[in-house]
Amino acid sequence: MVSIGAVTRRPRPIVAIDGPAGAGKSTIARKLASELGFLLVDTGAIYRTVALAARRAGVSWDDGPRVTALAEGLVADHALDVYPAPNGSMGVRLSGEDVSEAIRTPDMSLGASTVSAHQGVRNVLLAMQRKAGATGGVVLEGRDIGTVVFPDAEVKLFLTATPEVRARRRFDELTAKGQKVTFEETLADVQTRDAKDSGRAIAPLRQADDAVLFDSSDMTIEEVVSKMRALVEERSR
Repeated sequence: MVSIGAVTRRPRPIVAIDGPAGAGKSTIARKLASELGFLLVDTGAIYRTVALAARRAGVSWDDGPRVTALAEGLVADHALDVYPAPNGSMGVRLSGEDVSEAIRTPDMSLGASTVSAHQGVRNVLLAMQRKAGATGGVVLEGRDIGTVVFPDAEVKLFLTATPEVRARRRFDELTAKGQKVTFEETLADVQTRDAKDSGRAIAPLRQADDAVLFDSSDMTIEEVVSKMRALVEERSR
C-alpha cells in the first residue's frame, strides 16, 4: 500500500461483494474480476470445502470444537488449496482432490452456513481470506466481506434479489446439472439459508453501512456487472 498524507491507500482497490445465497454473487464476481483484471476469491467455497471435509470425516457440522479442529488441521497441512480456474472462477482442492463441483450442492450450501457460524472456524479461515486480498486488485464475495473480513475495503457492494428470483435461478442451475430437485424445495432451501445467515450470532449477513445496494431481481448479469465496474473505476481514480 502507498501512503497519501494521513491516508493509506492500496495501489488497486479491494472490491467486497456481500449478499444472500442465490443472488448471483459468484457469477457476477467472476465476470467483474475478469473485466477489471482482478483476482477472484470466493470465500463461500472455502467454507463449503470445510463442510465437505467434515462430512467425509464423520464430524457433525453443529460440533463447533471438532469442526474448528478439522479446519485448523486443513490449514496447517495446506490441505485446503484455492486456485484460479480456467473459466475465471475459483477452484478448490481438498487434500489434492479437486472438489470444485462436489461443493456446489444444496447440502454443502447449508453445510457452509452451519460451519461458518462457529467463531473458531471463522478465526481459522479469516487469515487465509485476508492474506488473499491484502494488497488489493481483488474481488472477494461472501456474506461478511465488507463487514468483517475487509471493513476497510475501498468498494463495498451488497447484491440481492427476491427469494423467489434467487430460488428460480438456483433451480435452473441445479436442473441444468441433472440434479433432481423441485422449485419448492429450492425455495425452501433459500429461505432456510437466509434465516441461518441473517440470524446467526457471529458475523451475520447484513449490508455494511457504506455498501452500495444492487437488487438484481429485474437486471441482467451484464447490467449488474456494468454498473459495478463503473463504480469500481470511479472509486479507483
